[in-house]
Amino acid sequence: MIAQHLSESTEMYLKAMAELSDHDNVVAIARLAERLSVTAVSANEMMRRLGEQGLVTHTPYKGVALTVKGREVACNVVRRQRLWECFLYDHLKIEWSQLYELACSLEHATAPEVTEALDLFLGHPKTCPRGNPIPDADGLFVPLSGIPLSEVEVGKTVRVLAVNATAKDVLKYLFERNLLPGHEVKVIEAAPLQGPLTLRLDGKNKDVALGLSLAEFVVVEENSNQ
Repeated sequence: MIAQHLSESTEMYLKAMAELSDHDNVVAIARLAERLSVTAVSANEMMRRLGEQGLVTHTPYKGVALTVKGREVACNVVRRQRLWECFLYDHLKIEWSQLYELACSLEHATAPEVTEALDLFLGHPKTCPRGNPIPDADGLFVPLSGIPLSEVEVGKTVRVLAVNATAKDVLKYLFERNLLPGHEVKVIEAAPLQGPLTLRLDGKNKDVALGLSLAEFVVVEENSNQ
């Protein structure tokens, strides 16, 4: 993967687009601004500059998408960030809900040589502690094949594949409710009018209510025994 000499702000925008689009779909600029906690004006201006650099394309009234060049840079940033998550979790025993935020502070100062040494030291992990795929040195990875927990039918038991939330408070909320990769969840009830889901989690003696907006962050796969 070719090294890119870009600002931290540029890398954050490109990474956010990759996280929101799964490297494939158009992302609304308003959604991008919300993810990065910036104004729509700031996000539009950055998209204009990234378009001039050939990193994104803009479709009026729809949003923006990564170009091949932009996707390459985004995958490089995602790779660094998720490798640091693995190191912080496996070797420094940092709390799961803090991993994303701390790894973000390290990713921009990580040279290519350090990235590859870190990958070798960790044994070439395929996923981060949140269950999300780690691109290899060429930007390749196996995408998640699951669906959001918010789309699971009542009565189904599913296994958590990944959590793609990034906000520390959201991650902490899900961590405290045991909604972690590898855990099984049964959807007991879905309240009407976009109400919360009632979930039964493995290792827990009581049911948990989870709003649909939070359930969208949890990627799951159906239990093959059903």
